[in-house]
Amino acid sequence: MSIRVIIIGTGSAISDRAYGSSAAILSGDGIVLIDCPDSILRAMRDASVTSGIRLDPMSISDIVITHLHGDHVNGLETIGWKQWIARQGGNATRPNLHAIRPVVDRLWERLAPSMDQNGSAVLADYFSVNTLVPGVPANIAGLRVECRSTEHLIPCCGLRISSGGATLGWSGDTRFDPEHIDWLSSADIVVHETSESRVHTPIACLNSLPPELRQKIRLIHMEDNFNQAVTDIVPLTEGEVLDVTGSVRSSID
Repeated sequence: MSIRVIIIGTGSAISDRAYGSSAAILSGDGIVLIDCPDSILRAMRDASVTSGIRLDPMSISDIVITHLHGDHVNGLETIGWKQWIARQGGNATRPNLHAIRPVVDRLWERLAPSMDQNGSAVLADYFSVNTLVPGVPANIAGLRVECRSTEHLIPCCGLRISSGGATLGWSGDTRFDPEHIDWLSSADIVVHETSESRVHTPIACLNSLPPELRQKIRLIHMEDNFNQAVTDIVPLTEGEVLDVTGSVRSSID
């Protein structure tokens, strides 16, 4: 078995060239989003055109949120409203939203000013919320999802997502953390952020990792001036398709 991942966004929070770091995983139950950045509908459309795989926003069954910075959650308002409107005609169900407890606890505080409908709405009107617990695997759309807290300015988590014998690692936003990388290293492909900011992971730190580990890392959350020539680690591109398997690590152009 394999996990098919379509990269939606590869940029940092201040990119004016790329969408916020995010991806769509295709499952038998629908589309599972990893984070939900600004302009999510256009980002999904662009990824569909590039990949040749249609990503229908109405097929989103689950959204996994790593943390509450805008480049990772601003699109939730769009998806929430779009599917809420469709449900008024009986044409959709609430997407499931998954996050660690500190994110869940403050999510409505973030969304309410634009979604509370004159004080009468609650988060559950838009999403079915499930709390991820570090160390406790969750079943999300048939995928086994594990999370681990990262070192960032606000509560954030990384992910290990498995199906059959295949595992995708997703770093989340984090300072360079050898223990976190060790936790991710069991995955067949590790999508790891990089940025020169002190609250992210500089490329020089990833370059210091063993060659066999660097070979299965893919870079995301890159700044617009990122210089690919400084590393042998492969950067991701928007619309790229990753087929993650237990024995073959490949990307489809």
